[in-house]
Amino acid sequence: MQEIRFDDVAALQAAASEEFGEFGDAVEVTQEMIDGFAELTGDRQWIHVDVERAKRESPFGGPIAHGFLTLSLLPQLSTKAPLRIVGHSAAINYGAESLRFLAPVPAGAKLHARSRVAKVTEKSGGTLLTNEWDVRVVGAEKPSVLYAMQILYR
Repeated sequence: MQEIRFDDVAALQAAASEEFGEFGDAVEVTQEMIDGFAELTGDRQWIHVDVERAKRESPFGGPIAHGFLTLSLLPQLSTKAPLRIVGHSAAINYGAESLRFLAPVPAGAKLHARSRVAKVTEKSGGTLLTNEWDVRVVGAEKPSVLYAMQILYR
């Protein structure tokens, strides 16, 4: 894994790429995780938590994970991030440049993710890095989540 200092804007910009890195290790999304997320957030929509009804009535043939549950697994899914930012005193979640939920994640599916540095911007007091993430069910052609995550390094 390449290491670049947070304040070396030129090196970070040189690391930006149109190509994604490798997929990381897979994580299984269990019904228990989906149920726990539903309890934590209060989002108990039947398509997530009512297994029998989802098997009967859902267009997906069974329960699916919440989009934000899938997104929340990113730290576990980021095992092959192509770049490590070093030398900063803080890494602050600056928000999302974009976020799309494109395909369902069925209960029991295994997810993996890959990323790329999309953009680097010098800001007063730090460096804003936009990493784009492609999260998908293992073997799927279409991503489940595309997320342009922004982190401000200081």
